[in-house]
This record gives sequence, C-alpha cells and structure tokens, in this order.
Amino acid sequence: MDSRDLAVGLVFLFQTAVGILGNSTFLYCAVLGDLAGNRVKPTDLILRNLAWANFMALLCKGVPQTMVAFSLDHSLDDTACKLVFYFHRVARGVSLGSTCLLSIFQAITISPSNSMWAQLRVRASKFIWPSLCLCWVLHMLVNALIPINVMDIRGGRNLTGMSDFGYCTVRSPRRQFATLYSALLASTDVLCLGLMMWASGSMVFVLSRHKKRVQHIHRSLPSRSVPESRATHSILTLVSSFVLSYSTSTILTTYMALLDGATRWLVHTNVAMAACFPAFCPFLLLNAVAIDLHHLLGKRTSQC
Repeated sequence: MDSRDLAVGLVFLFQTAVGILGNSTFLYCAVLGDLAGNRVKPTDLILRNLAWANFMALLCKGVPQTMVAFSLDHSLDDTACKLVFYFHRVARGVSLGSTCLLSIFQAITISPSNSMWAQLRVRASKFIWPSLCLCWVLHMLVNALIPINVMDIRGGRNLTGMSDFGYCTVRSPRRQFATLYSALLASTDVLCLGLMMWASGSMVFVLSRHKKRVQHIHRSLPSRSVPESRATHSILTLVSSFVLSYSTSTILTTYMALLDGATRWLVHTNVAMAACFPAFCPFLLLNAVAIDLHHLLGKRTSQC
C-alpha cells in the first residue's frame, strides 16, 4: 500500500467512524428522550429522519470505500452492488431533502406575525410526516434506474467506459440518456439547495431584525454570547457546510456520469465530498442548530 492509498484510507476511516458515531449518538439521545417521556417536537421528527438517512449513506458508501482504500477483502456480488449504490443515492437525497425541510419549517416558525407565512405556522407541523414520507418515496422513484448500470467486479471484465469504485463498477450509459438523467438528479439537488439557502437567509434576516429590537436588553453582553448571534452563526455554519459538500458532490457526480469512465482519484474525491455533510451533520445540529428559535424569539420579546 502506497502513501496515497494510506492517506485516502485514513480520510475515509475518519469520516465513516465519526459519522456513524455521531449519528448513532444522536439517535440514542432521541430514544432516551422518548423513554423519559419528553414531548416530541416537529423538528425532532425531521432530525431523526436526517440522522437515519446520514447513517445509511455512510454505511453504504463509507464502509466499502474504506475497505478498498486499505486493500481489504471488499468483494461484493452483483445484487449487493446494486443495493449499496441504490440505497446510498436514496439516503443522500433524503438527507438533502430533510435538511431543506428543517430550514423551511424553522423559517416559517420564526416568521413575523405580519408576514404571509405566519398563517402557515399553526398548520406547518401537520405536514411534517407527509413531507418526510414523500421525500423517501420521491427519491426511491427518482433513483430507480441507478442499479441498472451498477455491476460487480468480475475477473476478466473489460473496464473500458466504466467507473471503478474498487468494490463495484458503474457503466457509463449512452450520452443522451446520461445527460437527461444527470439533469434530473441534479435538478432535485439544486432545488433543495436553493430552498435551503432562501430559508436560511430568511432566518438570518429575522434574527438580525429581532436582535436590533432587543439590543438594549443585552447591550452589555459580548456579541458572541447573544442568543440571536449564536443562532445566526449556527445557521450560517450549517448552510455553508451543506452547500459546499452537496454542490461539489453534485458537480462531480454529474461530471462522472458524462465521462466514459472515471479515474480512481476522481471517484475517491467524489465519495469523500459526499460523506462530509452526513459525517459532521450531527455535531453541527448538537451545537444548537436545532434549537427552538420560536421559543428564543418569544422569550426575548417577553423581556422587552
């Protein structure tokens, strides 16, 4: 094993271990809360769905890719290859959609009482479960064609025009079909990214306005200790990491789909970027991104 493969293996191992540990801890805390009789908030449902999707995405791609990097026994049969790639794409899409839904729900929750979104505040929680179910069904249907071009690695197989992932291969489809299907997959990613950026921008704007209105209450506090500032920083951190990870992954995935076979280094880069957000997402959320912003604003307003 050369130094490059060792470095790639360590990166995949770190991402996979940290991501699985973080998401498992997040789900474990959720189960403990249920056993303790804590009331489940609408955002909790989204966060648990997000944690499950991240866990599945890391398990399907992180584990076999790590084994490949360390030259371990990583052979998968044809059925396993198709299932691994299919459920990874589904989990990736659900993770993206759940994060987008979380931002939209929070933006509606903290919207001013005189805005057009205020009337949706009461009914928004009723659409959480249907939206999550629709997200799973939609991505299961959109990615239904993924297994067609995924095959196992057999001795003597000609890898010309294929992307070799080390444990499975992906055949490059016809150029016209690849272009249309890549555009379809990329459009869902771009839509979620755009909606999340819009919702997060709205939240930052509302929090900034609210901070100015109650500035006399915490004028003596450092800027970083103000709740509105902490919430704003958390939102911007989540959005920045989300957009960077998934936009880069979307570009690389689209580029690989249009190539007649991708190099191993390009495959490794794409997998690493796709795993960044699922791996570190639970730590960002535990760092108060999933705080009850509506409660924060209500508490501050009552002190005015």
